[in-house]
Amino acid sequence: MTEAEGDRIVVDNLTKAFPRPGRRTPDLEVLSGVSFTVRSGEFVTVIGPSGCGKSTVFNMLAGLESPDSGSVEFLATDGENTASHCAYMPQKDLLFPWRTVLDNTILGLRVQGVPKPEARRRARELFPAFGLSGFESARPSQLSGGMRQRAALLRTVVQDRELLLLDEPFGALDSLTRTNMQSWLQEVWQRYRWMVLMITHDIREAVYLSDRVIVLSARPATVRRELRIDLPRPRDLSTITSPEFVALEEELLAILHEESRRASAHDGDQL
Repeated sequence: MTEAEGDRIVVDNLTKAFPRPGRRTPDLEVLSGVSFTVRSGEFVTVIGPSGCGKSTVFNMLAGLESPDSGSVEFLATDGENTASHCAYMPQKDLLFPWRTVLDNTILGLRVQGVPKPEARRRARELFPAFGLSGFESARPSQLSGGMRQRAALLRTVVQDRELLLLDEPFGALDSLTRTNMQSWLQEVWQRYRWMVLMITHDIREAVYLSDRVIVLSARPATVRRELRIDLPRPRDLSTITSPEFVALEEELLAILHEESRRASAHDGDQL
């Protein structure tokens, strides 16, 4: 694919298939030529039908899986692999219940070899921005769901990687907490301007937070649509009811419904 000026991540023609356990049938083809780019400071969301391979793409960016063909590149680097530039926040917060909130947030730094005092200092500096001041010595069980997610994101951000991979970060939260977390994430993202690549099944969340939305097709996935979200920032709750927002949401919903029907038909054919 052609590299545009300013692109930092180039995902180029990824393919991937997985063996079917215990079955003498062809491998399950998940990705079939997925290509997209991400620029510095950009917030990009990937959506698509369940099981279409979104998390597989993330695992490749994080260095947890390898494509059968195609490539993932971090441009203008000094030879380091792509995974060294990424910090990955999975769907569950994965906070250790026996550790304090502060000591949970330094785990990534400790794995990198950062001494504990320095790791604690760097993490503690972010507690006010993440709404966690005063909870450094608390245990995860003492936090609300939204606070646990903020702690998990702080643990991701403090690693100081250029790309944040967020896999359904608010999927387990109730509706009101989720809405509050979306507004909070937009606020801190605008302050720090991280490069973010997020997976979500929530179309409204994708439109509200993103600069661009990439829609994957039903499995085997390709990029079905790439939609630029030209809505002014900062966005607030009134943005959600604007005609421009509603039109973008409806366009994405129509595409996803079509791809979900294709996925159901395809899976039925495989039975």
